[in-house]
Amino acid sequence: MTVEKIFDELGHFKRFQACLYFAAVFQAIACGIHYLASVFLVETPNFVSSVPGNITDILYGNVTGTILEEILPIFKLGSGPLVVKTAEGEQWELSRCRCTLRIDPTDFTYDYDGNKTVKECKGNFVYDHTEVYQNIVTDWDLVCDKEWLAKLCQPTFMLGVLIGALVFGDMADRVGRVKILMFTSVCQFGLGVAVAFSGNYYFFVVLRFLLAMVSSGYLVVVFVYVTEFTGIKVRTWTSMHVHAAFAVGVTVVALTGYLVRVWWIYQIVLSICTSPFLLFCWKFPETPFYLMAKGHYEETQKLLNVIARVNGLECRLKAEDLLEPERKEYGRGLLKEDTEDHSSKPEKNLSILDLFGSWRMAGRTCTVWAIWFIGSLGYYVFSLGSVNLGGNQYVNLFLAGAVEFPSYMVGCFAMDRIGRKKTCAPALLLAAFACLLIIVVPADIEILAIALSMIGKFGIAIAFGLIYLYTCELYPTIIRSLAVGSGSMMCRVGSVVAPFCVYLADIWIYLPQVQMHILFLNILTLFLPETLGKPLTTTLEEAESLGLKPSKKNAALGSKDADDRLELKQHGAKA
Repeated sequence: MTVEKIFDELGHFKRFQACLYFAAVFQAIACGIHYLASVFLVETPNFVSSVPGNITDILYGNVTGTILEEILPIFKLGSGPLVVKTAEGEQWELSRCRCTLRIDPTDFTYDYDGNKTVKECKGNFVYDHTEVYQNIVTDWDLVCDKEWLAKLCQPTFMLGVLIGALVFGDMADRVGRVKILMFTSVCQFGLGVAVAFSGNYYFFVVLRFLLAMVSSGYLVVVFVYVTEFTGIKVRTWTSMHVHAAFAVGVTVVALTGYLVRVWWIYQIVLSICTSPFLLFCWKFPETPFYLMAKGHYEETQKLLNVIARVNGLECRLKAEDLLEPERKEYGRGLLKEDTEDHSSKPEKNLSILDLFGSWRMAGRTCTVWAIWFIGSLGYYVFSLGSVNLGGNQYVNLFLAGAVEFPSYMVGCFAMDRIGRKKTCAPALLLAAFACLLIIVVPADIEILAIALSMIGKFGIAIAFGLIYLYTCELYPTIIRSLAVGSGSMMCRVGSVVAPFCVYLADIWIYLPQVQMHILFLNILTLFLPETLGKPLTTTLEEAESLGLKPSKKNAALGSKDADDRLELKQHGAKA
C-alpha cells in the first residue's frame, strides 16, 4: 500500500491533523501526571516515635524546644536522638522506630550514661508536616516495619503499566486505535478520582494498578495514532512532542504538590486536569492506515473527504489510489462491494511471535527492546531520584520535567538531520558521562549535583522520546501497535526496576549512577536500519527490507510480489 499519498495530496499537518493532534496529546498530560504522582503520595517525611504522656521539654544537641513539630524539620537520621521530658517527669530518647526510657535520671541533659530500657514503637508517630501535610504514609503509618509497603507502591504501579502496554497495544491492532483511546481516557478519569477515596492501603494499590494499566494503554496507542495521522515532513516533531505533553504532566505534579499538601485533594486535582478531553474524544476518527490494512475502503473514502473538507481542499484522492498499481483493479471491486469479500476471508491473528519472524527481525526486536529498557530505567531513576538531590524537592521535580522540553527540540533537529540511530547513541553516551561526573564531584555541592542530574535527564529524554517514533517506523502497520506495546512492556520492566535502583542509594549514594553509567554505554542502536525520510511500511516484508541494499531488497521482495500478482490474477479470473 501507498497510504502516504494522503499526506502529499491533503497536507502533512494542516487544520484537520493539527486539531486532532493537539486534542490527542492533551490527554497524554494525564499519563505524565499519574506516572509521577506517587513521588509525593508515598514520600516519607521526617518522623519519630511518640511517647505516652504530654511532652514539656525537648533537647536535640544544643537546640531546645517544647513542641516536637518545631524540632523535626532539623532532625536528621543518624545524628542522635531527640531527648524529651514528659509532664510525669519521665525522660525519653526518641528515634524513628524506637524510643528509649532513661532509668532514674538526675538531670535533664542531652548525654546520659545511666541505664535505659528500649521499647519498640507501637504505631504512634509524630511527623514533620513542613513539606507534606498529609499523604498515605502519614495516614496509614507506612513506616518502620511497614516501610516496604510504601516502597512497593511505585513498582506495583509500573507493573500495571507493563501489563497495560502489552494488553492495550495488542487490542489496538485488533479492534482499532480509537476504541482503545476512548476506553482508556474514561477509565483514567474514573480511576484517578477513585484513588482519592480508597479507604485503605490495599484498595489504594489495586486502584493505582488499574489506573496504571489504562494510562499505559493510552500512552502506547496515542503514539501510533498521531504517527498514522501525520506525514513524513512533520512526523518527527509530532511524535517527539507527545513526550512534551508527558513532561507537562510532570511539571503539573510538582506545582500541584507544592500548592496542595493533602494527598486525596491533590489526587482529585490531578485527575480532573484533563477531564475536558472526555467531551470530544468520542468524535475521533480511525486512522487511514488501520482502515486500509483492514480493508475498510469505503470508510477510508469517507475519511479522505472529511480531511479534505476541513483542510479547505478538493478531494480528488480515491481509496483505491492508496493501493499498489497492480492492486488497483482489485481494489475498485472491493470498494464497490464494500468489505464483504474481504471479511469473508479468515484474518490472520498476529501475535508477539511475529516480531521474531526472521533472524533479521528478531535481532531488530531485541535491540529495540534493549533501548526501551535502558531509556525507561534511566528516565525514572533521574525523575524519581530528583527529590533526593537536596534543596527544594518541588523545584527539583519541576526542573526534571522542564528540562525535557529543550531535549525534545534538540532531538527533533538532530533526528531530521543526522538520522534516528545517530541521535540515539550520543544521547545515551551523554547520560552515561553525566552519571560518571555525579560520582566524581563532591556530594556537598548540591547545585552541581542537580545540574549534572538535569544534564543526564536531558540526554536520556532524547533517547527515550526518540524510541517511540523509531519503533513505529521500524515495524509495519499490521503489528505497529503490538511492536510499540511490546517495546513499552520492556520499557515498563525498566520502570519497575527503577524505584529499586533509587532505593539502592541507601546502601551507597552513588550506586544508582554506577548502574546507569554501565547501561548507558550502549551502541546497539548503530545496528538498526535508518528510517529517516522513509514512508511507513505496511507489510512484514517491507519492514524487513529496511536497511538492505537495493539488490538485496529486490531479492527479498521478489518472491512475495510474484505470489501477490498470481493471487490477484486468480481472483480476477473468478470474478
